[in-house]
Amino acid sequence: MQLSNPSKPHIFVGKIPSPPKVNNLRVRHTRPPAPPPALVSVFLMKRCRRSEPTYKDAVEITDIEDIDFSAGEVDKIRDSLLEWYDGNRRDLPWRRISDGDDNVSTEEKERRAYAVWVSEVMLQQTRVQTVIDYFNRWMEKWPSIHHLGQATLEEVNEMWAGLGYYRRARFLLEGAKTIVDGGGEIPKTASSLQKVKGIGKYTAGAISSIAFKEAVPVVDGNVVRVLSRLKALSANPKDSTTVKIIWPGDFNQAIMDLGATVCNPSGPRCTTCALSLNCQALSLSTNHKSVQVTDYPMKVVKAKQRHDFSAVSVVEIVVEEGSQSVSKYLLVKRPDKGLLAGLWEFPSVLLEGEVDLASRRKMIDSFLKQTFGLDMTKSCQIVLREEVGVFVHVFTHIRLKMHVELLILHLKGGNISLKKPDSKAMTWKYVDNKVFSTSGLTSGVRKVYAMIQKFKQTDMGPTAQQQEEKSLNPTQQQDITYKRFMHGKFKILE
Repeated sequence: MQLSNPSKPHIFVGKIPSPPKVNNLRVRHTRPPAPPPALVSVFLMKRCRRSEPTYKDAVEITDIEDIDFSAGEVDKIRDSLLEWYDGNRRDLPWRRISDGDDNVSTEEKERRAYAVWVSEVMLQQTRVQTVIDYFNRWMEKWPSIHHLGQATLEEVNEMWAGLGYYRRARFLLEGAKTIVDGGGEIPKTASSLQKVKGIGKYTAGAISSIAFKEAVPVVDGNVVRVLSRLKALSANPKDSTTVKIIWPGDFNQAIMDLGATVCNPSGPRCTTCALSLNCQALSLSTNHKSVQVTDYPMKVVKAKQRHDFSAVSVVEIVVEEGSQSVSKYLLVKRPDKGLLAGLWEFPSVLLEGEVDLASRRKMIDSFLKQTFGLDMTKSCQIVLREEVGVFVHVFTHIRLKMHVELLILHLKGGNISLKKPDSKAMTWKYVDNKVFSTSGLTSGVRKVYAMIQKFKQTDMGPTAQQQEEKSLNPTQQQDITYKRFMHGKFKILE
């Protein structure tokens, strides 16, 4: 028990005692006696109305673990929550795999653990409805950790395309390879799982509690929100400390489901909540107009996004193959570390703020010449160079504004081989239109490609062609073979 500043009214911050084991819930630490109920109520009022100067010097609870549940509360919450879960649990494909009789073979437990692992990694910062199709396709292609251990990063990125946060996929693959190389058995405890690259405390808790029934906490944003409202605790949900009550299996999933479907961030459905009678945030909001359930947990100010700028050049190379003309796009591979590590994109250069068109083109030309040996005046002819538009791609911490251009080139001599890819230099490849519909590319690359296709279909009419021709000197006009893109094909001019 702690006291605030002696010069101020005493406000007690206590720990509710917990027995070593209550039903199926275990607690790691013995708690000191709880303060008198009236003083707890005063404290909780202070937490809701923290802007009032009367309580500004009161002892603050900064971690969600600072208020525990009594044995009686545990029983009520557990029974109500599990009863609600039985009738309202979401039907999710990974649960169909992980649910069932505990008396199953080691192989089946491994399969369950693998399914939970894949689903939890996919669900990080991604909506459930988005993940379902990805999970089903993933499990069809790699039904076990041994199958995944044989995959390449390229294959995994293709399967992951569109989910974002690609580092998750890379770590999942690396973790699988580590386990397979070490004998192929997934660790069964949270502590041992955390030794696998890419598996943090939360994912380790999910795998061990759901697949192996170990009593460990699984504390995600939904769990923190439910617990914060149950105890009217304005803790910072982003703090690294976690609730130190240990809940296994169904209880973990039940509280996560409640937070995702009922006790949501901005519009909690308190009238249908199974825990409404135990919710102190709801009680306070009912008795005090200035208090709302959504005051809990505290709102964390998001870090200000960094604004970046880039020039993206969709380079399309046109060559003759017999009597037909074909075009292929140039893609480059990003570095193995950093943002979108190891993924493919159109050639681009970062800009220092907003830069005019002439400067952007100069920087692109320099990049293409130094990296690929593409000299706009010697090794190739410019068929078309047109500013297509601007596309803004938003990452968690970066707002990237991309100035997109279409650059159609005809290589002199019809030679499609530029410099050979060098392990010390940038990796690149040519791809055709089919790749954009069949291969896994980031959503940003796909949206840029869609911009290009729309431009070709709507803006490259006769007027655009006439403007192109006026900008060319007589030699270029005579030498050019492919002039205009129409319905996805270059038309050979007589």
